[in-house]
Amino acid sequence: MSQQLEPCSWAVGGSSEALYLAYHDNEWGKPCYEPHRLFEKICLEGQQAGLSWITVLKKRPVYRQCFHEFDPKQIAAMTDADIEDCLQDTGLIRHRGKLEAIRKNAIAWNTAEEKGHNWVEWLWSFVDGQPQINHFAVLSEIPAQTDESKAMSKALKKMGFGFVGPTTCYAFMQSMGMVNDHLTSCPLHPSNQ
Repeated sequence: MSQQLEPCSWAVGGSSEALYLAYHDNEWGKPCYEPHRLFEKICLEGQQAGLSWITVLKKRPVYRQCFHEFDPKQIAAMTDADIEDCLQDTGLIRHRGKLEAIRKNAIAWNTAEEKGHNWVEWLWSFVDGQPQINHFAVLSEIPAQTDESKAMSKALKKMGFGFVGPTTCYAFMQSMGMVNDHLTSCPLHPSNQ
């Protein structure tokens, strides 16, 4: 008898199940090659540090509004006064370092792009340009970081990014489909497609 397929357990239960399931089903683990979305996600994963992803997910619309839909050029032009305004907005995680990191990341992103840096190719190079398909049966098997996420973190920090530790980078890799960590019992795991 075949196994009953169910969404990954982290996406099920609680008062935010509908929001989490929509994110799980439509975004998480799907390969993304859009520079704009990759930039947004690097920034939002940094906002999560020390918190649960659902906290950031609920606030994502306000982040998009306050940070110019994550347009790196517009964010880089934000002033200290603009960041101060963001610190007063209850729709955001009001942590100065995290909010300033979004502007810092935009400046680093733009600087590299002006030198001809191809962000999509570069970010995907950490997984040799192909999604890595893992075969984890339970959440406890999924690592918090990998050698690849450590390398990405080190390289991003060297370029001037903030709030991009190896755990944040691994979460970014999972969410952008560079790594597929849907559980083997999930209908979205490639073996069940």
